[in-house]
Amino acid sequence: MPLAATASDSNGTITNVVFRVDGNVVNTDTTAPYSFSAPGLANGTHSATATATDNGGASTTSTAVSFTVGTTNPPPTVSLTSPTANQNFAAGAAVPLAATASDSNGTITNVVFRVDGNVVNTDTTAPYSFSAPGLANGTHSATATATDNGGASTTSTAVSFTVGTTTNPPPTVSLTSPTANQSFASGAAVPLAATASDSNGTITNVVFRVDGAVVNTDTTSPYSFSAPGLANGTHSATATATDNGGASTTSTAVSFTVGSSGSTVWRVNTAGRITKNGTVFPVRCGNWFGLEGRHEPSSDATNPSGAPMEQYIGNTFWANGGAGTGRTIQQTMQEISGMGINMIRLPLVPQTLNANDPQGTGSVLKNHPSVRIANSRLALETMITAAAANNIAVLLDIHSCSNYVGWRKGRLDARPPYVDRDRDNYDFTREDSSCAATGNPAGVTRIQAYNTSLWLDNLRTIAGLGTQLGVDNIIGIDIFNEPWDYTWAEWKSLSEQAYTAINAVNPNTLIFVEGNSASAGNQDGTPDTVSQRPHGNAATVPNWGGNLFEAGANPLTIPKDRLVFSPHVYGPSVFVQSSFMDPAQPQCAGLEGDDAGDAKCNIVINPTLERSGWEEHFGYLKDQGFGMVVGEFGGNLDWPLGQASIRDRNRYSYLTPGADATWQNAFVDYLVSKGIEGCYWSINPESGDTAGWYGHAYDPVSNTAGWGEWRPFDQRKTNLLNRLWGR
Repeated sequence: MPLAATASDSNGTITNVVFRVDGNVVNTDTTAPYSFSAPGLANGTHSATATATDNGGASTTSTAVSFTVGTTNPPPTVSLTSPTANQNFAAGAAVPLAATASDSNGTITNVVFRVDGNVVNTDTTAPYSFSAPGLANGTHSATATATDNGGASTTSTAVSFTVGTTTNPPPTVSLTSPTANQSFASGAAVPLAATASDSNGTITNVVFRVDGAVVNTDTTSPYSFSAPGLANGTHSATATATDNGGASTTSTAVSFTVGSSGSTVWRVNTAGRITKNGTVFPVRCGNWFGLEGRHEPSSDATNPSGAPMEQYIGNTFWANGGAGTGRTIQQTMQEISGMGINMIRLPLVPQTLNANDPQGTGSVLKNHPSVRIANSRLALETMITAAAANNIAVLLDIHSCSNYVGWRKGRLDARPPYVDRDRDNYDFTREDSSCAATGNPAGVTRIQAYNTSLWLDNLRTIAGLGTQLGVDNIIGIDIFNEPWDYTWAEWKSLSEQAYTAINAVNPNTLIFVEGNSASAGNQDGTPDTVSQRPHGNAATVPNWGGNLFEAGANPLTIPKDRLVFSPHVYGPSVFVQSSFMDPAQPQCAGLEGDDAGDAKCNIVINPTLERSGWEEHFGYLKDQGFGMVVGEFGGNLDWPLGQASIRDRNRYSYLTPGADATWQNAFVDYLVSKGIEGCYWSINPESGDTAGWYGHAYDPVSNTAGWGEWRPFDQRKTNLLNRLWGR
């Protein structure tokens, strides 16, 4: 098998290129052109990469390329593009024949055109075409046969056409929006859209009808209209196309609902796939956050060290000299839908549900007045209904016990000390805040007491939001984000109580359950009595929320068709794990986090080692047929640069960016191999650890005023997600 690569260095020279097949080194070439013929590969599918190293020691690995050995010659593909089905030509006219053809592993040698089974032309070069003269009046059939350089051939589907007929064939029309059984929020304008064409003329108009009544006539393509003011209930839409000869065709009627109250049934099938009304729903999900609360700097003029709950929209009051950016929730919904997203995970906290919480309304909000939403509860409801109007499912996530305590919590009644209490060059500790009514350290001055009873009440409230808002796009509830401080037995009991509470309100939604971590009891009021939790091989430590090691032996008493396991998994831009340490630095063995950076430890991503951890932490459950959607994964591809914090930039300045990109690619490879789906963190770019799918004007060094101003999608992350989604 011939392997070849090109390599260059902008500020030096290439010292070598290492070729790998299936991860194994097969050759090292030190001179250009870089190439090698790999003998003796087994029959089957393989993967090849090339890693170039320059004279400064920096290296880059190419995108992996899959190839096969020992397979048969796949036939070419061919499609007849002219004539079109039922096209009519004048008597005596030369009929244009045209086809496209391609071959996945070779070249096209010729395309043979036939009319009524008789060869009329053989074309050896693209574009493949011929004008067939002298055809008799009547109906004919055309085909194109493509042959490749290996002798394999394929014949196109036959296309019928007529010569010299006098009747006007009717146009064709298809309603593309709404889709069958689609639901829309009460009061939403329902988008109607259709495609129409005419084989022997032009379309003069397309008439849209709802429940038999004309709502719009469109005379130009694209044919579309938004129908406002439809009553709650079930409706039927059609589109009628008329051509320039007066012939018309009406599309098949499509049913849809407005103000639905939960008619969609979400389930998990026996293969572990999520279904919507019995049809597999391929999860293409991203996190879009803000309503769970953020930590304002202590220097903020209006809300120092506050915790405002406001959905990030990409349109702040200071952008463009106060004019804003113009971005809206609807614009982003349309853009992410166009990029493939069909589900968003929306984090919230108990305080989000209170329309009068001072951190969710008033002067603490920073979105531009043109898009500012009056309070956090209304913002949550707005996001859900906007998603429904764009046919996007919503996973609601109780992200913390408090908008102040935030991500630190590992239990419902979390209390200090928290893991970030001793961080250097850091303005965002919360040692003054607690979710516990009792057992708090002396430094706690803010208590937002939370417990099982309040949590179950919150779950019932959000389980009923679909009915309240007249939507049925709430796919499930992520019952508590990263419950890392519980034992599995404790978390199992709470999860089962959560299912009972949610099911009593909404039996059509799914229960998303995360894992715990490698320890428990850190935040229960006795921080000196921490217990270590089983997670398999000590060489790999699960992320918070990523440990489902005990779920197989001690399963949840929740119906399998209602349960989705939802671990969280991150690479070095979020937390430097001990499994990332370079084996060539024995002094770094077992170090993690800031300690690894302080010791100037190299970061080496070993996909085989990481995969073994993912497998025993949660992957094995997928093999048992459980539903599984990774609730959070992602990262800063430019770490420790890009949007990384100043403290990370300083601590890891000795590293070359690329480790997190290597980790993300390895994790996506694993997800694809297992058939596991996931929600990328995050769509919006305001995450300090991970940045976002959207770009960000913000830079922690050169442009702090760019915070909250979005830029186009990061193509590298688009490529990563498309690979995960099979697009």
